[in-house]
Order: sequence, then C-alpha cells, then structure tokens
Amino acid sequence: MNYLRLLLISFLLASNFVFAQDLSQLKVQYVTLEKGEASPLKELAVEVKDQKVKWGHEITLYPEIEYQVIEGIGGAFNEIGGEALLSLSKTQQDVVIDQLFASDKAGFTFCRTAIGSSDFGLDAYSYSNKDGDYKMKEFSIERDQKYVLPYLKAAFKINPNLTLFASPWSPPAWMKINNSITGLTEQENALKADKKIYEAYARYFAKYLQEYQNEGIFIDRMCVQNENDANTKYPSCVMSPSQMLELTTDHILPLFKKEKISTKVYAGTFRTAEKLDLIELLTLEKVDQFEGVGIQYTSPFIITDAIKMKPQLKMFHTEGHCYNGKNSTDEAKHRLEEVAQYINSGVSNFCYWNMILNETTESGWEWPQNSLINIDREKKTIQYNPDYNAMYIISHFIKPGDVRIASNSQKPMITVKDKDGNIKILIQNTDNNDSTFRIHLQGETKKITLPKQSITAIVI
Repeated sequence: MNYLRLLLISFLLASNFVFAQDLSQLKVQYVTLEKGEASPLKELAVEVKDQKVKWGHEITLYPEIEYQVIEGIGGAFNEIGGEALLSLSKTQQDVVIDQLFASDKAGFTFCRTAIGSSDFGLDAYSYSNKDGDYKMKEFSIERDQKYVLPYLKAAFKINPNLTLFASPWSPPAWMKINNSITGLTEQENALKADKKIYEAYARYFAKYLQEYQNEGIFIDRMCVQNENDANTKYPSCVMSPSQMLELTTDHILPLFKKEKISTKVYAGTFRTAEKLDLIELLTLEKVDQFEGVGIQYTSPFIITDAIKMKPQLKMFHTEGHCYNGKNSTDEAKHRLEEVAQYINSGVSNFCYWNMILNETTESGWEWPQNSLINIDREKKTIQYNPDYNAMYIISHFIKPGDVRIASNSQKPMITVKDKDGNIKILIQNTDNNDSTFRIHLQGETKKITLPKQSITAIVI
C-alpha cells in the first residue's frame, strides 16, 4: 500500500476537510463548531508538517484484525422537527434535507422514527383511540400524514437506501393499566397483562408497518418499547424484560409471519439508568427469537458484557445524548467520543437524537434538547448547530458495509476499512494546540500535524 496516499479531514473545533493524493499535495476545507451555514466547508491553506519530531500522539493500525460490520450513521425524525421543516418554503426544505441525506453532504444512512408520539411529538397521540378496538378497525395514521410522513418521504427521496427503525414510547391509552399514554399517574404506567391486549397490540404494530409500507416507507426493524424502565410525564410505558419477551414471541412474531411482514423485531430500547434489564433479558429462555437488541445511554462495559453473553444477537444504537438545548461547542466536542464508545464496544451503528427542532429547542413537554438544526418557524431561518458539523464528518466517512478494524490511540478514535480496502480513521485532537500524530501501519510510520481541538478523518 502506498502510505503517502492520505485523505485528511480536520475540523477546527469541528472540522477541516483535507483531500490529497499525497502529503505534498493538499486541498483543505474546513468548518468550525460554531453555529454556521448550510454549506460549512471553506478553503484553508494548511501545512502538514513532517518535521523531525521523535514523538507525538500515536495511532497504531491493525487492518488485518476485523470486527463488526457497520450499518450506518444517522439521527431521529420526530413530529416537532417535521412541523418545523414544513414551515419553510419548498426550496428551503430541499436544502435542509439535502444537507442531511445527500451522499456528498452528511449522507445519513441509518435513522429512527416513533410509532405514535414520542416525547418530541407535538402532544400525546396513538393510532388507536377507541377502547376495545381489538381488531384495529379504527386504526389510522392520519396524524402522521401532516408532518412525519412528509419529513420521511423527503429523506427517502434523497436516499432511497436509508435504513429506518421505529419504536413506540407508549401503547394506546386503552391498552394500559393507567389508561394514559403518559406516565407519572396514580395507576401503574404499564401494558395490561392480558392476552387479548397482547394480540391487539401485535395487530397495532402490524397495521402500522403495513400502512407505512403503503406510503412507500419501509421500516427495516422495530424495537418493542422505548426505554422500557421509564415512567415519565411524557409518553412512556414500563415493560419488564419477561413481558416484552412474551408479547414478542407469543404474539408479534407469529402475526408478522402470518401477515408476511418482513420487518425485523428487536428487543429494547434498553438503557442502564437504574437497572440491568438488558442483561436480565439475555438470561431468559427464547431470547434468541429476537433479531437483536436496541440500546441507548448504556456504559461500554455493559455492552461488551452483553455481546459476550449473546454474540449472535446484534446490538445496535438507538439514541444519542440529548443534552439541554444549549447546542454548545463544548457539547459537540464530545460527539466523536460518544460515537467511538458505542462502535468500539461492538455496536453496528450510531443514531443521533433530534435531527431538527424548532426555535424553542423544547419537546411537547417543555424539555429543551440539542439538535443538529434549529428552524425558526416565524422568521423562516435555519440554524446549523455545532453537533451538525461533528455528525457531518462522522456520517460522511463511516458508511454501511465498512468493517471496524483493530487500532490503538489515547485520543477518541474510530477506525474502519471499506470494501476496497481503504482505511478510514476518525480521530479527535483534543489538545489546545496543533499537535503531531504518528500513524503506524505495517512497519511504516508517518507524522502528521493536526489542528487544535479538531476532529480529523484520514483515509489511507
């Protein structure tokens, strides 16, 4: 391999793109992690120094040692984001969607949507509102026709190969003990332990997937319950691992087989806020009937423990850190570290949370959170946040089909290789000064100076 063929991309507090056939011929583009424009790339003259430095930050690569196949990088669609997007002119909408999904832009490939209302729905809703409608005769996705489906269809128009997964925050109210989509009620916020309810809920899922398919939106996989341990003022439902397993194996999977529904069923989404429901699930009989498990807010050591317990079950990531709506540069500095923790633990993807929010940054329950983009509905302005730049470089380079390879560095780093054998390094220079990095590969060493506080992509 010609080790001088490097494609170097750095982000100054967010990113610098450097395209090169070798280190003597460089074309450099950059964006900052400040709030910016739709097209963040700018030209920058950068000298890549190969001075006589005997030490530096070390990057050691072992491309012959391979791990999991990557499924993609993306973020979550939500109703609030859809409403904000559709408040813009058609031309503005096209620009925003292009920035997120076009292959020459961020190029998101693996995304999430909600079955019914999430906490970032405009308010609580489901597709079945008639008590006792066990056959789903009154089932309707009409609510999603207004904001959610146009948002999704715009993305699929740009990337028809987009992988989409879905999960409910709550079953319909009448299926629950507390008769409410939201929690923190006097009665238990849980699905009724009743086989008729289980059958109805399985049919609810089937109808959702079929109706979305009729709209041209294929859901690749679904998780049975978002944050199954959450009892909150917004849509939620507490569901034990054993109830989730019973609902799935005895009702959802048989119905999907009968209806010829190809959407895969995953457990989760699990987190580790208070309990180890993920680990408990993996000890249960019949757990192998799940295709895998969706996880979020989970420590790396728990992920690796889970993979050791059930290596045949695919672990995939479902929600990134939501923060507090400040959308700061300091918060964006942690994104590559977060993504690296999941992928380097053996997870197949990373899914950011809210791709788009409105000017308030708030959920339907007044909870401010970060997003890649904020749209002011009255002023018709679009704000690209620092997280956008960080997720841009990660998704632009880590693609479905890439394979994670072994590597070592003291800095946050992800290393993969593509089907053509190209090695892609995403690494963050967290220093407050430009720093020398030494790349070691198959007996060769190359020194590169990376800009301070940067995220860098190097393609060999």
